[in-house]
Amino acid sequence: MGTPSRLIVPAFTLCLLACQSWYAEAQVFKNEPVTKIAAADTGLIEGRITDERGRPLDGAVISALGGTTAFAVSDQGGQFSLKQLPPGPYLVRVHMAGFIAARSTMVNVRPAARSASSFTLRREGADGAHVTEASVGSAIGAPEASAKGDDRDESELSWRLRHLKRGVLQDADTFVAIPTDDNWFITDSFEFVGRAVGNSAKAAKSLFGDLALDGQVNLLTTGAFDSPVQLLQMDRTNSVAFFSVGAPVGTHGVWNVRAAMNQTDLSSWMVAGNYVVRADLPHQYRFGMSYSMQRYAGGNTAAIEAVAETARNVGSLYGFDEWRISRFVAVEYGASYAHYDYLPSPSLVSPRIAATFAPADAWRVRVEAARDVSAPGAEEFLPPVSAEYLPPQRTFSPLARAGWHTQDLMNYSVGLQRLFNGAALSVRWFNQDINNQTVTVFGLRRADSVPSALGHYYVGSAGDATLHGVGMTLTHALSSNVRGSVDYSVATADWVDQPAPVEYAVLTRFVPSVLRQSGERIHDLTTSLEAEVPYSATRVVVLYKLNNAFATGTRESDAPALASRFDLRVTQALPFLNFRTSQWEMLVGVRNLFHESLDNASVYDELLVVRPPKRVVGGLTVKF
Repeated sequence: MGTPSRLIVPAFTLCLLACQSWYAEAQVFKNEPVTKIAAADTGLIEGRITDERGRPLDGAVISALGGTTAFAVSDQGGQFSLKQLPPGPYLVRVHMAGFIAARSTMVNVRPAARSASSFTLRREGADGAHVTEASVGSAIGAPEASAKGDDRDESELSWRLRHLKRGVLQDADTFVAIPTDDNWFITDSFEFVGRAVGNSAKAAKSLFGDLALDGQVNLLTTGAFDSPVQLLQMDRTNSVAFFSVGAPVGTHGVWNVRAAMNQTDLSSWMVAGNYVVRADLPHQYRFGMSYSMQRYAGGNTAAIEAVAETARNVGSLYGFDEWRISRFVAVEYGASYAHYDYLPSPSLVSPRIAATFAPADAWRVRVEAARDVSAPGAEEFLPPVSAEYLPPQRTFSPLARAGWHTQDLMNYSVGLQRLFNGAALSVRWFNQDINNQTVTVFGLRRADSVPSALGHYYVGSAGDATLHGVGMTLTHALSSNVRGSVDYSVATADWVDQPAPVEYAVLTRFVPSVLRQSGERIHDLTTSLEAEVPYSATRVVVLYKLNNAFATGTRESDAPALASRFDLRVTQALPFLNFRTSQWEMLVGVRNLFHESLDNASVYDELLVVRPPKRVVGGLTVKF
């Protein structure tokens, strides 16, 4: 049977898109050697675990993290072997109770070859102390004598499960008692979980029974792609669970708590809480906190090296107050504090102060001075502004051996706003002093890299700059269900310092368009539209950004180019699924805009993001 003629054009289009994507990557990295990884043969890692006196350690747990995950336990001679490992780099760790963990080591496994890696552990609290057989035997990896005779299952899986560390639920007396059978975790797992969840639900009901709770639960799936062909073949997605709950506090304020968790090769979770004064009071307080953790367990080499030490943790606090002195004058002041454990100087403080004058009902004058100190990768950890979206679940690493650079932005602005019937027109003048402007680069990978490389990027510094400009914004409610805005700005930038020599060489070789000259003129046009269709209960939010100074993704081009970024989100209500006071919605979104928010950001923050992949998110939202 011949191919129908109507399928020829779509098939030919897909072929052209695939060839275009392949040709672009080949042009960007045409000077790089392409290594073919043999997947047919496997290798192994073997070695010996000893103490500080050279004596072998029995029962040490060895883990290898790379193309796969493998575990082994050292024998009486301290020997171990990790077999059937796919070729590639692995991060090898050793742990043993009572001993200080050795530093993680990168081992490159070759096909059908043996790779050696040995470790020396020191006993905690006593360097050079004698390690007795009794102390080693009490370690987590040491086998115990069987007390049940021949009827006991002595397989490797059963032995490891019997020696799992006891959790909080197992030690608590208020929960169900743990059976003495070795296989209790298999036979009684559903009963145990049911009782635990039942007790927790009763406690939650008694605690929040008198509160007017409002909340939201999102079950989402996210993924990334570079071309339409990859969208059709996208098989590497992440599942994200998001939960939000809030309630009024008296008659003045509202508290809210949000939490999210993602579990794939990149495991991360976030919890955030805030309190906002809603009443019409002279002081409008708002403050909150957040804590985020990110742990990588995949096979991307750069990500393994960047997150080599277990995990990254970030905590933040903020507090602001809008003090309305009179009906004509209001002052806003406050600061945010963030602690990034992967930075040499982990503590970052960002203060802000602003004053608003209202000489008449339809006129506003605002003066603002703010300092924003941001860490590379802050987009991954800080809570988002919108409730529907979570911080992007991606890994990152330094662009060069120069290490991490924190961006320090001083932003000064003066704005004048005129209110009309259903519209607002504002004009602003701004000046920015930027130290270590952040550069974000996607796509530094070979053509044969795994799709997970789309979720990893590199960060560096483009140097220091000073810029000033003027902007104009028009916001208008076209109807009761449609609202839009148009923002246009023009700015002139002067670069006063270049990045470190090592980083400068890397940027010159791979993305020379991020290195700018003084006197650059930047034109930006950003539009947004929010519409709601009452008949079908559909809500659409679109943001489109057009700029003449976007960094290009090719090595041949050393000048910025005209390009665009977008963010599209569609929410469809599902009234046939509503139960009592809950509201069900379906969410679909696509974006290649890297930064979640463009407020209080450097003009160059989005412009110096090179080759950002398109990210798609979809799922179910339940509001109650």
